[in-house]
Amino acid sequence: MSVGTSGAKKALRARDVHRPPAPRHGDLAELGIDPDELPDGLVVADEHGHVICFNAAAERITAVSAQDALGQRLEKALPLEDLEGRRWWQLTDPYGGLAIRQRQPERNLLLPGGREVLVSARYVRSEPTGPVRRVVVSLRDTEARRRTERSHAELIATVAHELRSPLTSVKGFTATLLAKWERFTDDQKRLMLETVDADADRVTRLIAELLDISRIDSGRLEVRRQPVDIGAAVGRHIQAYVAAGQPADRFLLRIEQPLPDLWADPDKVDQVLSNLLENAVRHGEGTVTIDVTATASPREGEDTGTSVTVSDEGPGIPEESMNRVFTRFWRGSKRGGTGLGLYIVKGIVEAHGGTITVGRAPQGGAEFRFTLPVAAPAYLA
Repeated sequence: MSVGTSGAKKALRARDVHRPPAPRHGDLAELGIDPDELPDGLVVADEHGHVICFNAAAERITAVSAQDALGQRLEKALPLEDLEGRRWWQLTDPYGGLAIRQRQPERNLLLPGGREVLVSARYVRSEPTGPVRRVVVSLRDTEARRRTERSHAELIATVAHELRSPLTSVKGFTATLLAKWERFTDDQKRLMLETVDADADRVTRLIAELLDISRIDSGRLEVRRQPVDIGAAVGRHIQAYVAAGQPADRFLLRIEQPLPDLWADPDKVDQVLSNLLENAVRHGEGTVTIDVTATASPREGEDTGTSVTVSDEGPGIPEESMNRVFTRFWRGSKRGGTGLGLYIVKGIVEAHGGTITVGRAPQGGAEFRFTLPVAAPAYLA
């Protein structure tokens, strides 16, 4: 290497102390990592406090272009304040603070204009107590968290409302019976106790739904696989509706033979069938048709699966609502219930490795179709 080249490098380093030319993404590009593909905002400052990386998510979150941010001082490119209006970088002093600090935990900070963001920082040092070589800042929009918080608040409000009605009934009837037992006939006592029993079942179902949602959201929904005769399971549900007063000719069950052996959680499959059939009976019209067929497995590495289609002849689901059917609290045009059933159904089906879709039936009503993989244990392969 020539002396002239060495002198040019020294001059470049001297100029970098004041304001570096700042490559678009600094060292990350050399590692083959494209920061613009990261879902969170990423801002990196060098040892002099100049921004050397400002990815696309950071541009979106801060509304500052990378072209304007690169090469700027960190506190100027990212002018953050805490919720009390104090300038964040002056408070934390990443380059001049305690030498043992390694990071700043995530917290809510404000951008100019009062927009709230979630910010965490990491201090990169060459040695444990050496000078800071890089400040790596992660930015996240709070809107997703706010949506989650609103969803949780709505869930609590909905369930509290649904619980209040049966518990008020239970309390009222039991208090009345205790206070005036002798004044009622046996038939009146039986009617009140039957109402209490039905309301207690309703509370139990609500609590079970809450537990299911908690397990689905946390990915802890357990599936205990056993051999399941899906045709017989559908038949039992139809018989229960007929015994409860529905006309037998309202249901049409068609089972394609032969069906592959299905390994699934029988209780959870019953829960899926119960919800889909209840929706068809309560909200649909005409004949409720259930088709059970063999189909391609939704899981890679398996050839066959089992598909169940439940359709009715009612008005169906509006096209604009179909993408919201499996979300929380969707109730369609008719009010009633918590609106959590189809959300739980989707969670159960997906926990089995299956898929579920909604569409319009040939007769014009709603059509729900779920497909489960055979999921036979390895020792049967």
